[in-house]
Amino acid sequence: MSGDEQRYVREAFESNWIAPLGPNVDAFESQMAEKIGIKAAAALTSGTAAIHIALALLDVSKDDKVFCSTLTFVASANPIRYQGAEPVFIDSEPESWNMSPQALERAFRDAALNDGLPKAVIVVNLYGQSAKMDELLAICNRYGVPIIEDAAESLGTIYKGKFSGTLGTFGIFSFNGNKIITTSGGGMLVSDDADAITHARFLASQARDPAPYYQHSVTGFNYRLSNLLAGVGRTQLSVLKKYMAARRIIFSIYYHGLNDLPGITFMPELAGTKMNRWLTVLTVDEDEAGVTVEQLLAALHEENIEARRVWKPLHLQPLFRKTAYYAHAPGVHVAESLFSSGICLPSGSSLTEEQQARVISCIRKTFEQESRNRVYLILGKHEV
Repeated sequence: MSGDEQRYVREAFESNWIAPLGPNVDAFESQMAEKIGIKAAAALTSGTAAIHIALALLDVSKDDKVFCSTLTFVASANPIRYQGAEPVFIDSEPESWNMSPQALERAFRDAALNDGLPKAVIVVNLYGQSAKMDELLAICNRYGVPIIEDAAESLGTIYKGKFSGTLGTFGIFSFNGNKIITTSGGGMLVSDDADAITHARFLASQARDPAPYYQHSVTGFNYRLSNLLAGVGRTQLSVLKKYMAARRIIFSIYYHGLNDLPGITFMPELAGTKMNRWLTVLTVDEDEAGVTVEQLLAALHEENIEARRVWKPLHLQPLFRKTAYYAHAPGVHVAESLFSSGICLPSGSSLTEEQQARVISCIRKTFEQESRNRVYLILGKHEV
């Protein structure tokens, strides 16, 4: 928290705008739209709700297909099932770790041959990194299929002069407690189609018809953000630039503290972008490092330091075990490789240099210990 959030929350109490909707919601939506340079925004209860509404606006329904990034949290794909549709998962590529244009092209080619184009493509901007949107948009535009840009983790990231989340037909953001700014729980749907956003607000408010009594002609949802939480969001939005700068400094400290270790590679920053570095993520080449991902995670947890693997690809999840999947290239599974080798480090905006020093020290000590163990093993074999 920035320390100023209670101002708008207090105003909501004093004006008795406690129920969903109110001045904070209206202001949060307009301030977000202005901040990222898009025409309209709808404040919702979560990023998942935003994806769900976007799919509904695109008339995704039973037996439709939706292409979706595989290296992401399950919330990116669950709303596809909410609509009765089926996901088709698309692999990552090495430069951005996000959706592979090569894999997407093959998926479209197969779909066109089988007369089964998807209704939409959900492109996820992983860990604050933008996908290769120019290439992905070119493919989708050629087939006439809209993109939903899942920017839940990439608020503030710039891709070729434009804010992440503003390049597709719809963009979505999350304000969950672990995101770069938070409303404790919440999300946002954005678009340059202002009429679509107006309809999104209607659907997210139980689709109540404009009648002098409660009348409903279509299925709606209870997805509107509360006026209290929107007040928190207004303050958080004002410090986004500060938090993004803090995350980039955190990444820089980790990079300079660990980059010399053998087998360590950090998530790259795609050319022409400035990512928010929501999480600092690295990969470990276990053969070169002589240290396994499990050993590093165990050492960190022993020191009471939370770290975890990158997202398990959705095509490997039991929930989606019979779902179609397209690899980056024949025999090249980038998302699976990142899952097996990647580690997410503590990266909160309030992380102190002393705390980072603990993380760095723990990782370096683990490398040194394993290096000594290998020397002892070699010497022991030599003596035998």
